[in-house]
Amino acid sequence: RPIHSPATGRCLVVQRSATSSSSSVSVSEILEQVKNGTMEPSAAEALLTTTPEDALAQFANLDHTRSRRTGFPEAVFAEGKTAFQVAKILDDMAKNVNEHVDAGDLMDSQKAILATRVTMQQYEELKQYPLENGSIEYHETARIISMQASSLSDGNEADQSSAKSANAMKRIIVATAGTTDLPVAEEAAVTLEATGCDVERITDVGVAGLHRIVCNIPKLSDPEVGCIIVCAGMDGALPSVVGGLANVPVIAVPTSIGYGVSLGGISAMLTMLNSCAPGVGVVNIDNGFGAAALAHKIVRVGK
Repeated sequence: RPIHSPATGRCLVVQRSATSSSSSVSVSEILEQVKNGTMEPSAAEALLTTTPEDALAQFANLDHTRSRRTGFPEAVFAEGKTAFQVAKILDDMAKNVNEHVDAGDLMDSQKAILATRVTMQQYEELKQYPLENGSIEYHETARIISMQASSLSDGNEADQSSAKSANAMKRIIVATAGTTDLPVAEEAAVTLEATGCDVERITDVGVAGLHRIVCNIPKLSDPEVGCIIVCAGMDGALPSVVGGLANVPVIAVPTSIGYGVSLGGISAMLTMLNSCAPGVGVVNIDNGFGAAALAHKIVRVGK
């Protein structure tokens, strides 16, 4: 299995024999790899003397009670982290969920275990690490890894109970002005679905073809809709249009899409902040996750 070297940040592979344990590596195997030069002494020392809890504490202090305080769970921002770090954090989060399932006090949103801004390369590296407390899935467009705790497998009573409670919340629409806005929109949609929210996607309805959003007015005004997220780059005008058509909160997400003076999404953000349609709130550029957290709180409080 891959081993992380604290000294160098490199990933090293421990080669198992057919008789080695599935959950641990023998001391002789570790020493053999040090002898062969495939493992650095510092990595061997860390492996032999550091418990999983101690290894995690070297780079993370997880906030397992965030769901109970704020109604929305902590997520891993993978950008700038190693695959080893992301794997250890996700596995510990899943362990915490399993413990709450066993105790019978799991909250609806607590089952969402997510890592955002995960590149394909990070995911391929991360897959090599053994995860003891659940299984992962990669959502390529959203650049998200979602993890399902082992106690929430299909048919699990706790999972079904959580889903029934989540279904009492109103639906959330995630709309995009253009196809290039999809990564940000999918970050929001996948995040919401992980918490059990009902999500409907409306894609490529920007103001350059105004008839496209007009055709979706019945969806925007459906009484079962509790919030609308609108992702747009370029001129960033779509949230204002939606805000003038819908009677629920609209969350505007500026995206870093556009030419020249779009300034990496700043122009779109300024347009949204200057919206003349009341009831439009704005999150940071490309922040689909933040939009999802806000939308979840809106429909959760309103259910």
